[in-house]
Amino acid sequence: MRQEFFPDGTPMDAWFHGAEVPELAALGKPYVATEHGVRGDGTLQTEALQALIDRIAARGGGVLVIPRGTFLTGALFFRQGVNLYLEEGAVLLGSDDISDYPLLPTRIEGESCTYFAALINADGLDGFTICGSGVIDGNGLRAWKAFWLRRKWNPKCTNKDEQRARLVYLSGCSNVTVAGVTMRNPQFWTNHLYRCDHVRYLNVRITAPTEGVRAPSSDALDIDVCHDVLVKGCSLHVNDDSIVLKGGKGPWADTQPENGSNERVLIEDCDYEFCHGCLTCGSESVHDRNIILRNCRIGYASNLLWLKMRPDTPQRYEHIRVEGMSGRVRNVVYIQPWTQFFDLKGRADAPMSYADAVTLADCDLDCDAFFNVSARPDQYQLSRFTLRNLTIRAKTDGYAEGLIRDAAVENVNVTLVE
Repeated sequence: MRQEFFPDGTPMDAWFHGAEVPELAALGKPYVATEHGVRGDGTLQTEALQALIDRIAARGGGVLVIPRGTFLTGALFFRQGVNLYLEEGAVLLGSDDISDYPLLPTRIEGESCTYFAALINADGLDGFTICGSGVIDGNGLRAWKAFWLRRKWNPKCTNKDEQRARLVYLSGCSNVTVAGVTMRNPQFWTNHLYRCDHVRYLNVRITAPTEGVRAPSSDALDIDVCHDVLVKGCSLHVNDDSIVLKGGKGPWADTQPENGSNERVLIEDCDYEFCHGCLTCGSESVHDRNIILRNCRIGYASNLLWLKMRPDTPQRYEHIRVEGMSGRVRNVVYIQPWTQFFDLKGRADAPMSYADAVTLADCDLDCDAFFNVSARPDQYQLSRFTLRNLTIRAKTDGYAEGLIRDAAVENVNVTLVE
């Protein structure tokens, strides 16, 4: 196989070419939930499911099999050696009562704090797998309605003010595979990875309502201080950003040990049906390096590449490559100050941020604006952008010489349309 490289020239490890979806037989001894006291009768099964997970771990590991049917549960905590398989027709349905998700030290919105557990939780596991053709459903309608009502009452309320659980939270895990399943109706973020490495999302469908009662903050995948992540062949339809890079926020975020970089992330062959951002750096992000988004189709997105430049946080986005993209977006490149919940916390000098070595190549896109970028040299510096082999049909161009320092433009065709 031809050797590939990340944008800074680092060789891409062969691990990124592995896209095998695990079979049930490869996951260890199967434990079918209904054969071990778990009922699919609409009653809450958290205790029975957790007891079975703990029993599988005590017996040396295996796989929890959710059979056809609907199984209501609160937060579940997976143990080393215990995998999850959802058969066709299986639905693991999250409780919509927040008291079924215990408070614990966790990570949320770029901060380490006490917050609610997710529906599926895994901490410090090596070799964890979620797969099958079934569904993990966050049952989010009650939380969405409460959020929008609260927002109407208090337009300045934060995401955390309305108490709601994430769908999947993986922290400190290595060698993770999530494949084949459908994840839908999250109360809050759908997937959150914190300090994880060698994580593959393969052929996963992630969906949340974008009409009617919309699902607020339903990010498809939040990648937070992680390295070596592959997202391949996924279908994504959410009412917020889709693939989001996080890592910390605040005026001294780059010095705090719980924060850090995202490195070596590859997103390819995905179908973006609807989202606010296909690839978003920020708003809680310190350092993102060696990020590739390629060969994806876009039904509609507000932004293809969105760099959120937070004026109260030192940020560095570098060696990012977006290529082979097609479809419809509002903005191809969107770079603006991000001031939501701005707080310098007493720091006298606003930190400077940087976006450097960004490439956009081989794309065919319809859009409202090609470049929707504000020059703010007092807040952030933009340098070494490469624009190559682009066919763009736009209502406005927006790109101008001098906007990016040391920019390279080659074979870029922007056609203005009504």
